Amino acid sequence: MATDTNQGGAPIQPISPPVTRHAVDIATIIGIPSAFALIFAAIYLGGSATAFINLPSIFIVVGGTLGVTTACYSLADMGNSVRIVAQTVLHRSRDSTAAAVHVLQLAQIARYRGVLALQPHVDQTASERMLYRGLTMVMDGTPGDEIERVMQQELQATAQRHTRSASVLRKAADISPAMGLIGTLVGLIQMLGNLEDPSTIGPSMAVALLTTFYGAILANMVFMPLASKLERNSSEETLINHLYVMASASIGRQENPRRLEMLLNTILPPGNRVEYFN
Repeated sequence: MATDTNQGGAPIQPISPPVTRHAVDIATIIGIPSAFALIFAAIYLGGSATAFINLPSIFIVVGGTLGVTTACYSLADMGNSVRIVAQTVLHRSRDSTAAAVHVLQLAQIARYRGVLALQPHVDQTASERMLYRGLTMVMDGTPGDEIERVMQQELQATAQRHTRSASVLRKAADISPAMGLIGTLVGLIQMLGNLEDPSTIGPSMAVALLTTFYGAILANMVFMPLASKLERNSSEETLINHLYVMASASIGRQENPRRLEMLLNTILPPGNRVEYFN
């Protein structure tokens, strides 16, 4: 496809919006179920699997963890955490290099043709909410410094929301072993209080041991991996949005796109840096 040229004769490459792919996070889907499968296999090979099922222990650990975590935050925080975890499993994959090239192409068009020439390309960025917001403000004639200030505030709010959701998961990871310990104490107290009845020793010991088992499983095989994955995805999204903030502010200031390229490369990882004008 041939490149277009600006009024000064410099080539403007065809716009190539970054491809956004919505896909299931294979690492999460494979990793957590595989760990559970190995534990279930060990349980099955070692004896009766039904011995590891105890409803009182489940109620203590799951119900207690949910209740205490909710008390530490709010119902809105819990709902946002569930929604963001679902988005973690159904991951939205984006390429920071492609995003940088895209905004450089937009900056070059705005530089040589004026910001109104961006109008046909604004609707194509609707899926990228931060970039769409920035370009809309540019089209409205908002000064570059104000664009940067507004978008930085929104960027911080988004990062804070993700950080809070990750903290909810980490808090649940801290609470679930504690609930397991509480269940262990409950089982031991029940056992010691009914030593004259040998038939109660087995169920009481089951509660005592299985609550610790359930608490360790939830903390280390569910909550902690999801919190780590959420933090990783949040870091990736923050990087992309930071690119969009810098690009929108630069276009609003009508800066040279070569300077924007230099600024983008200061925050891109070394392996993802671009050489668009070379």
